[in-house]
Amino acid sequence: MREARFIKKNVDKWTRYQHLESDDPDELADRFVTLLDDLAYARTFYPRSKVTRWINGIAAGIYQNLYQNHSQNLSRFWIFWKYELPLLLRQYHKTLLFTFILFASFVSVGVISSTSDPDYAAAYFDNRVQPGYYDATISRIQKGDPFGVYKDDHPFSMFVQIAYNNISVAFKTVVFGLLFGIGTIFLMWTNGLMLGCFEYIFFSQGLGWQSVLVIWIHGTIEISSLVIASCAGLILGFGWLFPGTYSRRQSFLRSAKDAMKICISLIPFFIVAAFFESYITHLMSNTFQKNSHNLGLPVPVSILILAASLTLILWYFVIYPIRIHRRGFSFENGQLLKNDQLYEL
Repeated sequence: MREARFIKKNVDKWTRYQHLESDDPDELADRFVTLLDDLAYARTFYPRSKVTRWINGIAAGIYQNLYQNHSQNLSRFWIFWKYELPLLLRQYHKTLLFTFILFASFVSVGVISSTSDPDYAAAYFDNRVQPGYYDATISRIQKGDPFGVYKDDHPFSMFVQIAYNNISVAFKTVVFGLLFGIGTIFLMWTNGLMLGCFEYIFFSQGLGWQSVLVIWIHGTIEISSLVIASCAGLILGFGWLFPGTYSRRQSFLRSAKDAMKICISLIPFFIVAAFFESYITHLMSNTFQKNSHNLGLPVPVSILILAASLTLILWYFVIYPIRIHRRGFSFENGQLLKNDQLYEL
C-alpha cells in the first residue's frame, strides 16, 4: 500500500485517538492495540516517515495513560487496606466489642445449657442442624475418629463449598441488619448456640484440647470473621435506628456503605479459613485418629497456625486501627488526611 493511501485510510482515526480523551481502560487498551498494528505496518514499509513517528507518539501517550490508571488502581487498593478499612473499623470498635461480648454470651448459653441438660446438645443438633448429627459425632468419637467429618476425598470441592457457604452466611448476617439489627442478633444467637453445643460435645468426651487444635485451625479466622460480619449487620441496623445528627436517610446510607465495605473485606479471610478447613484441618484430624496410617500434622504446627491466625485478627482489626488513628490519620470524603491535612503518599 502506498504511504499516501495508508495515511488517507487511517488519518481520521489517528486524529480522533490523539484528541479524544477517555478514562475507560478497556477503550484505551483497544486504541493502543489498534495503533500498535498500524505502527508495526508503518515501521515495516515507511520506517523514516513522519507518519511513523506520529503514530508512535500517539501510542506512547495512550500507554502512559494506561499505566497511570493502572498505578492509580493499585494505589487505591493499597490505600483501602492500609488506611481506609482500618480507620473505618476504628470508628466502630465499640460496636465490635459489643458484638463480641454478645456472641460470646450466646456461646456460653450453649455450653451452660448442654452442661445442665445432657440431652440439650443432641436435641439442638437434631432439630436445628441435621437429624442424627449428634449421634453420628458420638459414633465417630467412639470409633477413634472424632474429627472424621472434616475428611473429604475431594478437598477442592469442599473448599469451594465451604467458602461459598461462609461468604453467603456473612452477607446474610449483614443484610438481616435491615430488620433493625434484630435479624443479625438472631443469626448470632443461632450460630453462637451451635458453637457452644458443638464444643461441649468434645469437652464432655475428654477431647477438648484436641478439638481446639483441630477445629480452631480454621475456626479462629472463620468465627472471628463471622463476629465482624455481625458487627457490620449491627452497624446497618443502628444506622437506621439511631441517626444522630444525620437525617435518617443519610444515616442509613452512610451505615449501609460502611457495613458493605466491612463485609466485602472479609471475603479473603473466609477464603483462607475455607482453605485451612479443607486442607489443613483434614491433616490435623488424622493426628488424633486411632490406628491411622494417614499423614498427620505435628501439634506445634497447629499451635503456630492458631497463634498466627489470632495475631492476624487482633492486629489488623483491633490494634493497627488504634495505632494509625493515634498517629493522626483519618479518611474523609475519599481523601486520606493526617492531622486534618491532606496526606500525600
